[in-house]
Amino acid sequence: MSSQRYKILYKEGEAEISEKKSRFIAHIAPAQTEEEAQDFVEKIKKQYWDARHNCWAYSIGEKQPALRCSDDGEPSGTAGKPMLEVLTGQELHNVVAVVTRYFGGTLLGTGGLIRAYTKSTQEGIKASTIIEKCLGQKMCLTCDYTTSGKIQYLTATDHIPVLDTIYTDNVTFEMIIPVEDVEMMEKKFMEASMGKGVLEKGEESYYAEIDGEIKFNL
Repeated sequence: MSSQRYKILYKEGEAEISEKKSRFIAHIAPAQTEEEAQDFVEKIKKQYWDARHNCWAYSIGEKQPALRCSDDGEPSGTAGKPMLEVLTGQELHNVVAVVTRYFGGTLLGTGGLIRAYTKSTQEGIKASTIIEKCLGQKMCLTCDYTTSGKIQYLTATDHIPVLDTIYTDNVTFEMIIPVEDVEMMEKKFMEASMGKGVLEKGEESYYAEIDGEIKFNL
């Protein structure tokens, strides 16, 4: 996975499944630090204090995330590990999962437990909102009015987010361009403006598109 793009949980989710009368309640939440993740685990444990197990897993950090999990009394490797494998398999970062189990009286066996904890975590993620963060470079392009239509066409066809368009004697487009596309887009903009466009590079920043809006500092 490129560190220029990674997926995070934007809004937490909750889901419940049943296996042989045992209830598995999954809570998935964003967490920026291991302390936040542990606080969330403790919150769920207090909420479901009467449950037999509150198993958990989390992935914190971007490039080399801290990966931790706990079976909380279930047979070793049947709960926390499969939960963590769901998180890493979906390449999620800065996320914590807690699955609460209320025992239904029937033993599920090792395979049954692994399937139940895997499925409940997957369902919890489905109930959450996941977004992809992308590392972009802010860029301003100033051109004349004649060229501005070509630039608008380029930004639309290449899905380049335009943050603002300023109309004065010329037209200035303020954009955020994925870092891997910067070089390619510079060439396209220069070709479209016959070399007359003025490009200014700004800072690099992670951004995400949520409901058609570009958001930073997520």
